[in-house]
Amino acid sequence: METEQELLEAVKAGDRQAMRRLYERYKGYAMSIGLRYIPEHYDVEDVVQDAFINIITSIHRFNFQGEGSLTAWIGRTVVNKAFDFVRHHERISFTGTIPDIADEEPDIESIPPEVLTKMIAQLPSGYRLVLNLHVFEHCSHKEIAQRLGIKEKSSASQLTRAKMILTKMTKEYIKRHGI
Repeated sequence: METEQELLEAVKAGDRQAMRRLYERYKGYAMSIGLRYIPEHYDVEDVVQDAFINIITSIHRFNFQGEGSLTAWIGRTVVNKAFDFVRHHERISFTGTIPDIADEEPDIESIPPEVLTKMIAQLPSGYRLVLNLHVFEHCSHKEIAQRLGIKEKSSASQLTRAKMILTKMTKEYIKRHGI
């Protein structure tokens, strides 16, 4: 299998087959990121397509920094496209209700990743954005607040609520499936 750098050089040289290989190699990764932000599969497909158009047209500006840097750049591009989609197509909502749950955390290791992704997709859009930005993109509450136009304290409380809802969902899943 060719390295990221070899693939990148071929794409930058205009090799159409390399562009296809880039897409095929990273589309699953891109879809998994998109599904964390956008619940509908067909919308994610559109976002991933847009992201790859952006990636191909701007790849000449990408500065390779070692193996893994191309993957990270593709991931950031998909996150940005997904975030833009949510801002333009969904009413970002936050809710004040908090589910009643016990203090103990469920064993989420026993839940398949695709099930967890679906659970995250079921969160209200504001919670989903805050959770993804904090957990997966490692954004601080200050950064999240700036991106969403909310206060830092709101970001922190939305994250807490998102985690509580996910905890309730995971406990119900574990109970239903006898895990």
